[in-house]
Amino acid sequence: RDAPMRAMPCAKALPSAPIDGQRRLLSRVHARGRAGAKTTRTCAGESSMSSSSSAAMDIQQKIEALRRENEALRAELSAGALRAMKMSAPEARVETKVETPVVVEEVKEVSERAAGDVGASASAFEELPPAYEGTSSYASESRMEDILVADVTPEAAVETVEESANGDEAPHAVDTAMFAEPVPEREAVVTEAAMPTKTVIKTENPMQIVFVTSEVAPWSKTGGLADVCGSLPQALVARGHRVMVIAPRYLNQTKNDKLYEGAFDTCVKSKLGCFGAAHEVGYFHQVRNGVDYVFVDHPSYQRPGGLYGDSFGVYGDNQFRFTLLAHAACEAPLVLPFTDMGGRYGDDVVFVANDWHAGLVPTLVASKYRKHGVYNNARTICAIHNILHQGVEPATTFPNLGVPDEWYGTMEYQYPEHMRAHELDKGLVVNILKGAIATSDRVLTVSEGYAYEITTPEGGKGMEDLLLSRKHNLDGIANGIDMDEWNPEADPDCAAPYSVVDLGGKLECKRALQKELGLPVRDDVPLMGFIGRLDWQKGPDLLQAALHDMMREDVQVVMLGSGLPELEDFMRWAEQTYKDKFRGWVGFSVPMAHRITAGCDILLMPSRFEPCGLNQLYAMRYGTLPIAHATGGLKDTITAHNSFGDVEKVLSGTADLQAGEGVGTGWLFNDMNSDALMWAIRSACDVYRNNPKMWRAMQTQAMTQDLSWDAAGLKWEQIFEWAKIDKPWCQ
Repeated sequence: RDAPMRAMPCAKALPSAPIDGQRRLLSRVHARGRAGAKTTRTCAGESSMSSSSSAAMDIQQKIEALRRENEALRAELSAGALRAMKMSAPEARVETKVETPVVVEEVKEVSERAAGDVGASASAFEELPPAYEGTSSYASESRMEDILVADVTPEAAVETVEESANGDEAPHAVDTAMFAEPVPEREAVVTEAAMPTKTVIKTENPMQIVFVTSEVAPWSKTGGLADVCGSLPQALVARGHRVMVIAPRYLNQTKNDKLYEGAFDTCVKSKLGCFGAAHEVGYFHQVRNGVDYVFVDHPSYQRPGGLYGDSFGVYGDNQFRFTLLAHAACEAPLVLPFTDMGGRYGDDVVFVANDWHAGLVPTLVASKYRKHGVYNNARTICAIHNILHQGVEPATTFPNLGVPDEWYGTMEYQYPEHMRAHELDKGLVVNILKGAIATSDRVLTVSEGYAYEITTPEGGKGMEDLLLSRKHNLDGIANGIDMDEWNPEADPDCAAPYSVVDLGGKLECKRALQKELGLPVRDDVPLMGFIGRLDWQKGPDLLQAALHDMMREDVQVVMLGSGLPELEDFMRWAEQTYKDKFRGWVGFSVPMAHRITAGCDILLMPSRFEPCGLNQLYAMRYGTLPIAHATGGLKDTITAHNSFGDVEKVLSGTADLQAGEGVGTGWLFNDMNSDALMWAIRSACDVYRNNPKMWRAMQTQAMTQDLSWDAAGLKWEQIFEWAKIDKPWCQ
């Protein structure tokens, strides 16, 4: 009964909060004192009115003492002693001997529970696997302060006492789950310490840039091309350029149709001569983050199904649909007025034709416009995202393209004999991508490694000789990612936020993913993920070949994707066979892709070829280390594990990566077979289990890379400047 009442710390309160809180405490203690005295009389039955009066007098005296202390506290605060109070408040005690047993015992219970919470939280920190343990002083200190303040502030303590006195169970005021802390505090610390805000420097040579693409995020998307055309233009606008993106206005009777509601009809119509007639198209316009998004409107883009095909296969009129897109794109800078928005772009622009769908743009500019004095100041860039798709159709379709007859040779291609249908087949076709490579001012791919690979017989897909002849105008730039959409500190699809400063939330994401998928929740087992199409390029068949060897290891695997039916069936079979180690999600879900990226320890990317790849960039952003085939952009963007790197320097942020002090960001294997894949998996698992500090350093190096479009945008800008310096390649 003589237990001392703890003075409440004000470590995180505003200057006026301790005074107001103590005033409320005084009034509530006064009221509870009377109620406590009454309860004592009722329960004991032997107390007299004199003892009750004596207790009330004692309480009144203590109230007067607390009031005097309150006045002294106000004086200290007004004198600017708040910081000193923060340091000393936890040690301060008020030796108040209250004679009301209900108040004293329950306040003592609150104090003991608060101390127990602190001890429980501290033990939880000690049990964390080292690979996920937060290493900053903020990680431990701020959590301890949160727990203390939440359970020991005056208002919280008295409210708990009142509820307990009424017979209700006192709610637990603090979530003591591992690394559970308010998101705003975590974001503020990370923003200041680990992710300083960058100031974008405006360019001294602003240009007008026109991207032509078959898809652009978020309106239409099937792959990385949409992400590039959705994010890169915004980075260029931030640099001071004026950018327009031209894409079809797809209305496929899906939820994405609503995204076009923000675009208004410009009421501008163009009649385009191709396929033996004049086809009229319209233009819709929307401004987003400073970028002019223009959508070409035509009935051929309005049908149920996908962007390029439906359940019956590829659309038979794709050549017509994207011929219209190229013609409309060439007209847009000349005819769209953009009233009160900078006016017409005019013919002094840089066209970026993405893949074969926009491949006619360089050919049309060179063959149809320049001979009439239009677009002489313009330059064209052919951007190859995947050379496997080239827009090949029979040679008899050339007159439909609206290209002058004398330019047929730029697009003619003849398949070698072993690729022809029969002996009488000459193998002659029109190849739209070939025409773009031959007539554009520069050629650009999405990684340096891929720029080399497409000049070889293995990677050129028949275009290697032409590309080799243009190697002095051929460049490669790795893609960036949207750092806001893929942000582990504020991802709404993930179980908990985390950052490179504090990786505790990643462990929560892993546990949540294991629980959601029905896998055993184990922190010590490496969780590996695969996200991608189930086709020959992405290499899921290699995972199928290595599955039995993987399952002999103590690992868990989750696959997300759709594609070839036989590979979808394999995922279903594997889940039934290895119920505690394998999960397969047939289909695609963006939220699930985020959760797999955040919750897995390792991302598997056994692609046979990969122009750039984005999943490995997303994974490294989230501290998930990739295992990938050393090809194309994967080899360019993933730094192979270096067991001789300086772990301490990497963790402290002082490592010289160019001097070999880095520890790497993942594992690469050269041979496309299951033995090479298993070597990389076993190496990664060995580091995960036996060298957690090295694993933490690899996560740090991966997460602190500049993967933004700002860095990639500077390189693209350099390519545009080189194109403008040179004379037109073809006219």
